[in-house]
Amino acid sequence: MAERSFAREVQDLRLGAGQEFRGEGILAVTKALLQSGVGYVAGYQGAPISHLMDVLSDAQEILGDLGVHFETSASEAAAASTLAASVVYPIRGAVTWKSTAGTNVACDALSNLASGGVTGGALIVIGEDYGEGSSIMQERTHAFAMKSQIWLLDPRPNLPSIVRAVEDAFELSEASHTPVMLELRIRACHVHGSFVCKDNRRPPFPLSQALENPRRDVSRIVLPPSSYVHEQEKVKERWPAAVEFIRARGMNETFAGDVEEIGIILQGGMYNGVMRALSLFGLADVWGATRIPLHVLNVTYPLVDADLAAFCRDKRAVLMVEEGQPDFLEQALHAILRKAGVNTTVCGKDVLPMGGEYTAQVLVEGIRRFLEAQAPALLHAARTPPGAAAVMREPAVQALMKAVPPRPPSFCTGCPERPIFSALSLVQRELGEHHVAGDIGCHLFSINPPFDIGATTMGYGLGASSAAAFQVKAKKRALAVMGDGGFWHNGLATGIANAVFNKHDGAVLIVDNHYSAATGGQDIPSSRARNPSRSTQHPIENAVRGVGATWVRHIDRTYSVGRLRDMLRDALTTKAEGPKIIVASSECMLNRQRRERPAFAAAVKRGERRVKPRFGVDEDVCTGDHACIRLSGCPSLSVKDSGDPLKEDPVAAIDNSCVGCGNCGEVADAAVLCPSFWRADIVHNPGRWERMVARLHGRLIAALARRRDAKRLALV
Repeated sequence: MAERSFAREVQDLRLGAGQEFRGEGILAVTKALLQSGVGYVAGYQGAPISHLMDVLSDAQEILGDLGVHFETSASEAAAASTLAASVVYPIRGAVTWKSTAGTNVACDALSNLASGGVTGGALIVIGEDYGEGSSIMQERTHAFAMKSQIWLLDPRPNLPSIVRAVEDAFELSEASHTPVMLELRIRACHVHGSFVCKDNRRPPFPLSQALENPRRDVSRIVLPPSSYVHEQEKVKERWPAAVEFIRARGMNETFAGDVEEIGIILQGGMYNGVMRALSLFGLADVWGATRIPLHVLNVTYPLVDADLAAFCRDKRAVLMVEEGQPDFLEQALHAILRKAGVNTTVCGKDVLPMGGEYTAQVLVEGIRRFLEAQAPALLHAARTPPGAAAVMREPAVQALMKAVPPRPPSFCTGCPERPIFSALSLVQRELGEHHVAGDIGCHLFSINPPFDIGATTMGYGLGASSAAAFQVKAKKRALAVMGDGGFWHNGLATGIANAVFNKHDGAVLIVDNHYSAATGGQDIPSSRARNPSRSTQHPIENAVRGVGATWVRHIDRTYSVGRLRDMLRDALTTKAEGPKIIVASSECMLNRQRRERPAFAAAVKRGERRVKPRFGVDEDVCTGDHACIRLSGCPSLSVKDSGDPLKEDPVAAIDNSCVGCGNCGEVADAAVLCPSFWRADIVHNPGRWERMVARLHGRLIAALARRRDAKRLALV
């Protein structure tokens, strides 16, 4: 159950020639694939292209009508391997994943694909981001593109440019027999706009025809001496063919301006930010007119040397706007200009940050420095937008900084993974701290307060294997954590099978929340939901036993903190040999609420009886030591003034964001804390008997309260 349904939006994918398409960037990519006659699509979800996978999943009926095969791949490596269908057959294929982590996973298949080359167009849609919003290491796909000589597109972030880039990418791939990457940042994925459609095209060479008429070309397989020939082809044939196609098609764009002595060269994805920054200086308008000439690299690899030299030849200085590091494009530009005998000054990372996201404010600062050094007269005549430091000093910003506390990433309210780490905290109180190897996924939030659990994380599904070096005789065992998404991604082989084969003695905790929750709630083999187009309901514990694990425990309700604590203690202390594996299962609360809340509200509206649990804290019983908050950390657990002048410390309180999971009470019970938590059941549409009993209870409570107040001493 993905976090967002595109069932309504995908119907627009049926629009034909001349009709206007309106929507998000990810929908435009899908429409462009269909207009390009794609034969198959595969991929692995991950920000910022998770929703692209969700769109494709919701559009399976439309894809099927066109004869397009789509599948959610087990990993990025599986997705990349799918492109083998385009090696010897004239079939267009597209795959997608989050980069650079996903590209690293897929590199074996991509290297072979780039070496042997392709016959049909092969497109890889890459989701890449920088800055605080990125959830992975700050690396660039550009490095991989250069290493394997895969062409890299970075289109301007508007729908017509994105659609054109997809269509051009297939033709570029076929013209140069080389796979092509299309880089999309999160702003491009979710930018809204419109474009004029073309008709969808059925694949001219269907997959069934390939199966019925198989082909072989041994020269495309990466084995000596073919592998040497491939490298010669790249340099002598594919690269020149790509450069010629890029020039002939006009894939890169130049926008003229009246200030001819300077210019800006930029990645296509930086266009909106650069135009916004220039408009703040009064050097551009919202319609795309600019006073400073721009050369937009919608193709960032390979570069077209002649076009860059021609743009720079009559300019005193140019600014290279290149997001991310190292400065590949800036270095290449220096080399291109010097070889061409062009003495234009190149500015770039000297005035712009080496790393991080290039927001409009960052670009304002960089362009200001560039103009100060290269065109001070133009800067003096322009408007002066406030710098970042000035913005931060504004009273409204200062007030906001005081009112909004820092909020590190954390588990959601009611998350079933929270009690797992509450239980582990209790175990470590007894046994001392252990080395805990983390993994990619929601469970990685355990490294933050209040749990502070986890020493390392090496990659998706690599939790168990990252503890492999600690499988030695010692007084304590290593504990590794991985999620169900990571388990099916590669953890079963690299983690569990590896641990069984090497007779590891450590413990492995597999967090099963029924979905690939961290990437948006997509189904995986162990999902409990019935998926009409996928095979689900394959228990993780069966797979674990299938590779030879014998000490396997399963708990189907992670909110049972006491039981989970005992299970973890047993795994860390038992004398049994081999890896000790615990599968802790409970449904992702976000997905559960997405499903249950609308159904609950509809039932109440129909007049049906429904019961909703509500939790609270007895202020008279609460001691104010806040141990419950330190062991749970739930966002719905807060503090408030007790109202008692003799109780100085604020007491615990539960706010209205509580989803009634019961974790706070379970933690209090398992940790032998104060019994201050209470539960009340809110009954919607109660029956006559329930209403009568409720009135009697209300009268009895009121009478007892009056009696207590009558006996209470009054201090005058």
